[in-house]
Amino acid sequence: MKESKRLKFPNKSLLLAAFATCIGGTFQCGYNISVINAPTMHVQAFINRTWSDRYQANISENALTLLWSTIVSIFTLGGLLGVTIGGTLSVKLGRKGTLLSNNLFSLTAALLMGLSSSVGLFEFLIIGRFLIGINAGIGLCVEPMFLGEISPTAFRGALGSGTSIFLTVGILSGQVMGLNEVLGEEQFWPYLLSTTCIPAILQLLILPWFPESPRYLLIDKGDEEGCKNALRQLHGLDDCDSSLEDIQKEKSNLAGFQAKKPWELFADRSLRWQLLTIIVINMAQQLNGVNAMYFYADYVFLQSGIPLDKTPYATVGTGACECFTALTCVRTEFTIIRILVLSISTLFLMLINSGVTNILNNELFTQTARPAAFMIAGTVNWLSFFLVGLLFPFIVIGLQHYCFLVFFVVCSSVAIYILLVVPETKNKTFVEIQNEFKSSEKASTSEGSGTTLLSTCL
Repeated sequence: MKESKRLKFPNKSLLLAAFATCIGGTFQCGYNISVINAPTMHVQAFINRTWSDRYQANISENALTLLWSTIVSIFTLGGLLGVTIGGTLSVKLGRKGTLLSNNLFSLTAALLMGLSSSVGLFEFLIIGRFLIGINAGIGLCVEPMFLGEISPTAFRGALGSGTSIFLTVGILSGQVMGLNEVLGEEQFWPYLLSTTCIPAILQLLILPWFPESPRYLLIDKGDEEGCKNALRQLHGLDDCDSSLEDIQKEKSNLAGFQAKKPWELFADRSLRWQLLTIIVINMAQQLNGVNAMYFYADYVFLQSGIPLDKTPYATVGTGACECFTALTCVRTEFTIIRILVLSISTLFLMLINSGVTNILNNELFTQTARPAAFMIAGTVNWLSFFLVGLLFPFIVIGLQHYCFLVFFVVCSSVAIYILLVVPETKNKTFVEIQNEFKSSEKASTSEGSGTTLLSTCL
């Protein structure tokens, strides 16, 4: 009997471990994407006062805009740095060890941003946003890897969707915390930005009670007893043996192989379709128009006739919409359907962050290639994030109210690519998925060889 038929519900310990992982990972990232929007005017007023006190002159409008945009956008550069080191750290410190150590960036950032007003240093905001960006980059790289490795095959998709759910819940939480009724008043903005320490503290309190990734323990460290203990805690006694067998099969397939570097993946022809797939879907995750809406939400709502004092509530509404959509993705069974939902949602300007992206990043690679694959995927993701913010104003000028058709074309193209290239991964082990890609490549090679021979004979 297959594992998917035996298991009815994930082990409670597994669910708590997933919660602890996500609350300090993608929740943290989503929270810091949105929380910076509410205090825009208050922070700019603080910069103006600080500049005036320091230089006895008012800051120019261009300089103020430059400083503010630096505070906002340096988060992206921090994220890019985070994903480039996240994969390496996950091999050196372990998945769990990297997640716990990553909270140092968050706590330091919270301290600097919280003190910026009282010490009169807006530079603390720039440094703090850069550090929290590093935290987000490492979290987005290591969290889905850890979730995929601790999950039974039957629940890998559902728990992997936790990354997008917690991301959207984080975005919504940041929007709610920025309302005037909570911490949106001018005197509270330093406290608002320093609340990023709360998810970090929660993860530090909860995650240490759970084990390291069983796959990391057995395949990377050779600790079979530690792997068994981890599986008993996370999967329960009934499912420990079958999960251990899957990991041992993967280990035997990888015997003699070392963890790959990102540039080695590009040189490995056996991974070319997997690599192309994660590049395509990670670009699509950012080029689907979601973050464009967040960057320019106030402008869109004001142009729609919504009063300025009501736009924060409209923004919360968009966050709630995206949160609902991410939750519905957990119940969507097939990869292709998930991507098609993404395309249709973009057509109607709905907000969605496809949970399937992080799941596929995890499923398409085995243990030795997975950290490097996440580094590549994360780099593409953060660069695309930056590209959207840079180009969207020009798209709006050129296409006006047709601007989102660009994103619809992107999503539709990716849906077609997924339909033609990516095999269904549901309820399959990592080794089975890898073998399916190899089989497809052999079939393609055979067809190509046959075609060449036929043309030669003619």
